[in-house]
Amino acid sequence: MTTPGATPLIEMRNINKSFGAVQALKDVNLHLMPGEILGLVGDNSAGKSTLMKVMTGAYIRDSGEVLINGQETHFKGPHDSRALGVEMIYQDFALCGNMDIGQNIFLGRWPKKMGLFVNREKMYANASEVLKRLKVDVNSVYQKVESLSGGRQQSVAIARAISFNPKLVVLDEPTANLSVMATERLLETMAELKRQGVAQIIISHRMTDIFEVGDRIMVLKRGQNVGDRYIRNTSEKEVLELIVSGTPETRLTAEEAAAGAQLAGA
Repeated sequence: MTTPGATPLIEMRNINKSFGAVQALKDVNLHLMPGEILGLVGDNSAGKSTLMKVMTGAYIRDSGEVLINGQETHFKGPHDSRALGVEMIYQDFALCGNMDIGQNIFLGRWPKKMGLFVNREKMYANASEVLKRLKVDVNSVYQKVESLSGGRQQSVAIARAISFNPKLVVLDEPTANLSVMATERLLETMAELKRQGVAQIIISHRMTDIFEVGDRIMVLKRGQNVGDRYIRNTSEKEVLELIVSGTPETRLTAEEAAAGAQLAGA
C-alpha cells in the first residue's frame, strides 16, 4: 500500500522533444507510484511512444527532468535505464525465433561455467524459475520461439524483462495482435506482476484492457497532457472524449497520486 507523501517511482517533468520542425512532446508531465499500473492513451500522433523512449533513454530529451525514486537521471541509452530498473517491451517483442525459450530469456548474458562455456543447466533452470514466477506454462524451455503463438511469445518477452528484476515494465500495445484467450492470460500476468510490486505502463488503444487491470489512465494529444484520471473515478466514454477533444489540463500532483493510491488500497 502506498502511503501519503511517498516518492514516485518515476517522475517526468516538463519534457520537450522535437524532431526537426515537429515538436513531438511539449511540457509533458508523468508520474508513476511504486506498483502502480498506468494506461497511456491517445491517438496515433499523440507522442506516447516518444515519451516512453525518452523515459528509457532510447531518445534524448531536449529539456525537462526525469527522476527515479526522487533522483534526477540522464540516460544515454536503454542500458542506463535498465540499470535503474526500467524495462520496455516493444510491440514486435524483439525475440530470436530460431532460438529456444531459455536462450531468448537470457540472450546476450548466458550464465557461464569456468568463465568460458555456457552453463546450459543453470540457464534453463533459471528460465523455468522466471516463467514460474509469472505463472506461465510452456511445454518446454527448449521449445523454439518461432513455434510459439503470439501470446506465448509475448510471455517470453515479459519473462526476459522480468529476469532483470525491474521496478517498472513498459508494454507497447501488448494485446494488439493477441487472441481473446491470449489477452486474458496476458492481463492475468500483468495482475501477477502488480502483486509482486512491479509497476507497469501500458501503451494501448484497447481501453477495455486498461480498465480491467489499470489503476490510472493518462491521455496525451499532440504531445501534450490533456487528462489524468483514476480508473475508479472515470469511464471509457470520458477518456474517449478527452482523446477526441484534447483540452490541456493540470496533471495530478505526486501528493494527490499517493493519496489516491492509499484510498485504492484501503
